[in-house]
Parts: sequence; C-alpha cells; structure tokens
Amino acid sequence: MTDKKLNTGSHDLPITEELAAFMTTGWADTARSDLAPLPIAPWAAKRRAALAARFPGERLVVPSGTLKVRSNDCDYRFRPHSAFSYLTGHGEPDDVLVIEPSGEAVLYLRPRSPRSEGQEFYRDRRYGEFWVGRRPDLREARDLYQLECAHIDTLDLSAPARVLRGVDPSVDAAVPAGDGDAELEAFLSEMRLVKDEWEVGELQFAVDATVRGFEDVVRAIPAALEHARGERYLEGVFGLRSRLEGNAVGYESIVASGAHACVLHWIRNDGRLSRGDLLLLDAGVETDTLYTADITRTLPLSGTFSPVQRQVYSLVHEAQSAGIAALRPGARFRDFHLAAMRVICQGLVDWGLLQGSVDSLMETGLYRRYTLCSSGHMLGLDVHDCARARAETYLDGVLEEGQVLTVEPGLYLQPDDLTLPEEFRGIGVRIEDDLVITADGARLMSSALPRDPDGVERWMAGLLG
Repeated sequence: MTDKKLNTGSHDLPITEELAAFMTTGWADTARSDLAPLPIAPWAAKRRAALAARFPGERLVVPSGTLKVRSNDCDYRFRPHSAFSYLTGHGEPDDVLVIEPSGEAVLYLRPRSPRSEGQEFYRDRRYGEFWVGRRPDLREARDLYQLECAHIDTLDLSAPARVLRGVDPSVDAAVPAGDGDAELEAFLSEMRLVKDEWEVGELQFAVDATVRGFEDVVRAIPAALEHARGERYLEGVFGLRSRLEGNAVGYESIVASGAHACVLHWIRNDGRLSRGDLLLLDAGVETDTLYTADITRTLPLSGTFSPVQRQVYSLVHEAQSAGIAALRPGARFRDFHLAAMRVICQGLVDWGLLQGSVDSLMETGLYRRYTLCSSGHMLGLDVHDCARARAETYLDGVLEEGQVLTVEPGLYLQPDDLTLPEEFRGIGVRIEDDLVITADGARLMSSALPRDPDGVERWMAGLLG
C-alpha cells in the first residue's frame, strides 16, 4: 500500500494565467524620493567605523535575524538582533550587514518586489507587500540608512569572515565557524557598555514614557480590583501605553500581586488583586528605536502601606539608596550591589531573622535566602544589555561615564518560608530605577516616580483622586 500525496498547501485559490498577467499592470509609481536620513544614521556610521578599526583587514558579518513562527503560519512580530540595530538603525528579517576588509560596509536586504513582474508582492504571506506592508527599494534604503545597500540575493558568503552566530541559521551554515567569532560577539556587546549622547536621549524617552505608563496603571487599579484577572488588566493598560508611545514593551511585564511578587520573573499575570496586598510592577516601554526602560515599583493596592508592608518596603528603599550612592566613575560594577546588600543584611539581623555580624553573613551569603538576585544590570537595546561582554569589562569591571544601568534591590519573603514570622510571609518588594553614570556620580533618569513610602502614597492619592 502506498501513501497518497497529501495536498497541504495554501488555502488560497490557484492563480490563473490571466490573473497573473493582470496583476502586473496598472500600478502607479510609488517610489519615494522624499526620505530623510534616520536620526541614528550618523551615530551608526561611527559605530561601524569603530568595529572595523577593532578588526582591521577582516570581513565581519552581522545578520539581523529571521522570522520566528508563533503558531502554524503566523510569525511573531519581528525584532532585529540588537547588535544589528546598533550598527545600522535598520531591522528587517533576513538582512545581513557586511563590513569588508577595506572597512566599507554594505547592507544586504530584501528590497520591495516590483509590481511589473513576479507574484511575491501579492502572494507571499511572509514578505509580500499586500500581506505585511511596504519595504523600501534599494535607493530608498540608501537614503534612510546612509549606507551602501544591495539585494540580499547578491550576498556572497564564500570568503572567510567573523560572524555573529546564532542569529541566522543560513548565514551560520554558509560561513565555517572560526575561533574569532566569539571575540566578535563579545566586542559587539562591549561596544554598547558606554552609551553615546543619542542613546541616552532614547533611553530617557523610554523612561519618561514608562513613567506615564505607571501613572496609567495606578489610575486603573480600582477597575482592576473588580476583575477576576486584575493582574492581566493592569498588564494590558501598560501595554497600551507602550504601543502608543513606542514599539512595544521592552520585555514581558511583571504584574505581580500578593505572593506572586515573590516570583522574580512572574509573567503569567493571571491573578486576582486584593485591596490589602502589594502590587509589584516591573515594566518598561521600548522605543521605536528599540531602547528600553526597566522600572519597578511596589505599590499598596489600597493606596496605603500597612505597618508590616511599610517595614519591608522601607528596608528595600534604604538599600536602594545605598546602592545609588555608590555609583560613580571608577567604582567597581559590583560595589552598588554589595552596598545595597549590606543594608538588607543589617535589616534582617535587626529583625531577628539572621544572627551574626554583617561581615560574616555577607561572606556566607545566608541573607540571599530572602534576596536571591543581583541588584542591577546594564540597560540599553536589551533590558539586560551587553550580556555577552567579557566579565573583566562588565561584571568585574569599573563604571564609566555614559553607562546606563539599573539599581533594583529586593526582598522576596516566600509564603511557605517557616523561618519568617507569619505576617512577613508572601510579601515581595522590589524598587528599581534607571541611572546614567555622570562625571561626578549618577543621574536618576526615573526621578519622576517617587521611591520613598510616603512619596508613593502621596503620588497614588493624587492619581486616584
């Protein structure tokens, strides 16, 4: 018995010869000659030059990435790899930036398909203009990105090159892996450790939009309290702000009420809200240029902290203030985390939860039962930016003017932790702000949001009326 060939193709009707011919005629010329260079273009050119100078005489290949299937024939909305966006300001699927040994850069892309020939523009569900929208032609792309552009079909990957791997499987397969690929990946992260003036401006816009999103969430609390999925209600409110002012959220929002706040990366956001609980909101707007904010506030859903909630919150606030005070050029990256943890550790001793000196507890790490994660990270195109940088330049490095990072200590008192007094169990508090390192310290980019408990209560009262 032989298997019959299954017809599992498109559900669209076949295209007749007559329709195919008809579709190639009668279209207006819509080529654009009015496109101004993207604001990022001169900054991206400087970055490409710095990259070429780091690897002189070598060919460098940086892909944008590929479309990823969400389900069946539906893709996720595309977001280019951050290194590609950093170097081009561009971001369409399957594009490839090549920096030649001469230092010349060429962006290989898929230009809009002509209406006078072929069927891609109306039949291809992934790339066709009728399905997913207009792409620039090669001349338009040159005008936008101030970069030599060529058709992706002309890309020749036969020459030896360093490749940013794990981004586009077809590029990985075309260029044999070399020992220098990891060095390229690390340098592409390290380039982004210090932000230029344009990047700081984009990050400030992301922070300001996020502040407005937090205000939206507070105003929506009364309605969300009545909903069976109040966490998700508030997630949607913030998501609306992120789409109105930017590209999207920079990461999956954490909207955690009650004991859910003790889950560090709670993104199910399917819980009901209770007026007597705290709400931990960790969210950030991502700009159209893909820079993201990352802010956390822990809010009393009633508008007022209970005595035990205020006790926990105040300790975290004191710890964050100590961490912020440790930020300055030349300080070790780890210093602000250690400064925050010493405050947390002392507080846990004062509460009778731990015994011993702060020095000994810092050495043994016993305090980490209640505050497991680090107190901050670099911020930029990725919420956890520059993650592929070498440890000696990031985690074990020193702070420099122009770096943007978060300071976010927290206490996560698990609901089933029998070492805790019952009234503490199930309380999670994190306070997170975004800062840029300056010549003499750090500037609090998210200063429009109050951090201290009294300020939080006044701020909420003003929004709730």
